[in-house]
Amino acid sequence: MYLRSTPRKNKDGSTVRYLQLAHNVWDPAAKRSKAQVIYNFGREDGESRAAIERLVASLSRFLAPEATLAASAGEGFEFLDSRPLGGSWVLDGLWHRLGIDTLLRRALKGRRRDAAAERVLFALIANRALSPSSKLAASRWVAEDVHIDGLAEVSDDACYRAMDWLLEIAPALEKEIFHAVASLLNLEVDLLFFDTTSTYFCLDEADEPLPRDEHGELTDTDDQASRQGGFRTYGHSKDHRGDLPQVVIGMAVTREGIPVRIWSWPGNSADVSLLAQVKEDLREWTLGRVVWVADRGFASADNRRLLRRGDDAYIMAEKLRGGSSEAQAALARAGRYREVAGNLRIKEVRISGEERFVVCHNPQAAARDAAVRARLVARLEEMIAGSDALSATKRAELRGAIRTKPALARLLRTTPGGLLRLDAAAIKAEERLDGTYLLRCSDPRLSAEEIALGYKQLWQIERAWRDMKQVIDLRPVYHRKEERIRAHVLLCWLALLLVRVAENDCDDSWPNLRCELEKIKLGSFAGPAGSFSQRTELSAAQRAILAKLQLAEPPRISELAPAALAS
Repeated sequence: MYLRSTPRKNKDGSTVRYLQLAHNVWDPAAKRSKAQVIYNFGREDGESRAAIERLVASLSRFLAPEATLAASAGEGFEFLDSRPLGGSWVLDGLWHRLGIDTLLRRALKGRRRDAAAERVLFALIANRALSPSSKLAASRWVAEDVHIDGLAEVSDDACYRAMDWLLEIAPALEKEIFHAVASLLNLEVDLLFFDTTSTYFCLDEADEPLPRDEHGELTDTDDQASRQGGFRTYGHSKDHRGDLPQVVIGMAVTREGIPVRIWSWPGNSADVSLLAQVKEDLREWTLGRVVWVADRGFASADNRRLLRRGDDAYIMAEKLRGGSSEAQAALARAGRYREVAGNLRIKEVRISGEERFVVCHNPQAAARDAAVRARLVARLEEMIAGSDALSATKRAELRGAIRTKPALARLLRTTPGGLLRLDAAAIKAEERLDGTYLLRCSDPRLSAEEIALGYKQLWQIERAWRDMKQVIDLRPVYHRKEERIRAHVLLCWLALLLVRVAENDCDDSWPNLRCELEKIKLGSFAGPAGSFSQRTELSAAQRAILAKLQLAEPPRISELAPAALAS
């Protein structure tokens, strides 16, 4: 079965061609095959071609994607391979839409760097978002498993050189990217959320201590102002791996979830000591008035004083257990709660003229806290049952084992005679804290409801850390040198930036978008006439994603090289 075109001359001498679907049948009388027309498409014009395209599309539904591409390539063309196109096309489109490619090319001018450094950096960032791997594996991924426009292949050495260059221009690039993105996306930076996390390394020992400045950066001077410390070193692990060296990473995020900047510090850096550098770095960006939102790990008096400088303000959580005298007074103050959005009850308490306290209560969280405490009490009763019959030494060992579990230790008391008992007063005090958290704010212009709901948006940075570790794969870090580790963190930040823009525009998660986009394939064909690449047809869902992101569809035919050029 085949498609044929037959001409017919008109009286005026013009020629009209007709398209027909035909197949050959054997004529036993004439002892030869004859063409038998199955269907007439009509004149060879736009309408006939549209009918043929509909027929081809209908037939393609019953073929595998590779067979579809091979069938559409034409006679004499060999199908070479097929690679995912959609994910890299979208990320490259966002890269261009945000102007990051222009910023990098501008930074390349006047430097003795590979002209393809911008493409290499984009490939490494796309790798984090699409198929996270080591830089060596990423170079193979570029050459064999993905289509990166303008980059057919790359070596691992080129990847490392591009990372070194990225770290070199990072301070200026971060500022320019922020202003470009803020202008294009109309970001609201009146609220900035800041938090830190840690990522560990499977090493036998920490890095060698070296002189560092107050920001944790390496310094050449070994004086009293500098301190000794390794980059990958032991500290408080938020991954519960205190037995391994780690680094600390900080990130500032807008209320839309857009990560505006990222920092890396030695693994023994404490949260309360980091905000000074963060505010100093962002002060140069002329952000205007900012309300900082942070968790209780940053709630020191020095940090609060620091964040009030200028016209800035803060919203911070307070520690409920063992907190400040103001926090205890705010919790003890009577008052009536009022309902606000998000299953939340709040009441405002005035303790001093400078700061405001908002007590928040979540009934659902209170029910969860009560259920957890009931399980803890039952477990503790089981652990101390029969302990009166033990020797003093054995009871002391049991008490020491319980104290390694803070949640249980809070509910335990020891009698003057050394016996172990449930602490009824502590259990009663814990009941009063069920579903409750306390906020401290220095902004007199925000309402109590705005303070509570502003703090609840802190989930944006928790979501950023979750995506950084589970989608972008911040860890494992396949690097040993400090500068490469810092550059790796920057690559993950840029990948998260592109991912978050895509998610916000499409109102869907990146794993869902990635799954749909990676169905768009690019097939390569070669034959006597030359070579070309052709993408698969786009589905309605894929067209919708591209429309929401304001990106053009990838061309159906690309990399067309006639035989004379291909050779």
